Amino acid sequence: MTTGSFRKWAWSGGARNEQEFVCTVSVICRAEERVTMTQLQLPVETDRLLLRTFEKADLDAVMAYHALPEVQRYLDWKARDKVEVVAAIEAMRGHITLQRPGDILSLAVVRKLDGQLIGQVSLRWSDATAAQGEIRFVFSSVYSGQGYATEAVARMIDIAFDNFGMHRIFARCDARNSRSAKLLSRLGMRLEAHYREHALFQGEWDEELHFAILDREWRRSTKIKEFAHRVA
Repeated sequence: MTTGSFRKWAWSGGARNEQEFVCTVSVICRAEERVTMTQLQLPVETDRLLLRTFEKADLDAVMAYHALPEVQRYLDWKARDKVEVVAAIEAMRGHITLQRPGDILSLAVVRKLDGQLIGQVSLRWSDATAAQGEIRFVFSSVYSGQGYATEAVARMIDIAFDNFGMHRIFARCDARNSRSAKLLSRLGMRLEAHYREHALFQGEWDEELHFAILDREWRRSTKIKEFAHRVA
């Protein structure tokens, strides 16, 4: 699985400590409601994965999958050298809270089996009034076809709705990136827009797909999947 939707977006900085911790964030759940407080315990687990904050030791792994041609093709930055990747990781290490629109939660995706870092997934608080967030992800194509990206993105959507009380989650991807488009569709996100040749990107006309899902739609689809699993 290659990148999902890291177009037209830049990292911002911060710091963290190297131990497990609890992040407390402020989130406006609905336009007419007051600000509420919630807690998110990091790292977050799925059946096969650990979603944790980035560490300085992640440098080699991040450089490796960012440099893959099939991944780089869909990123919103040109190939980075070591110094630039170090700066990007340091920035992502600070993406641990959502206190205001524009803030980002960035998590490294690690296999429990062997501790291998295979990608990254993030949630950006995009709009307070409409309680919206954007999911973005990048995964090494070396591990494609095993369901890791789907598992990690689904967990981040859970976090958006359950921990942060968001109402709508959207994601964007290059129209040529069929793997990411299929992943988003598989998770129940509907295609809401296809922007054709709407901008020049790295010397080519850019076509972008926009997907979205509401909180009630996600919870309904999750219940259906859980019921189907029990029956099976």
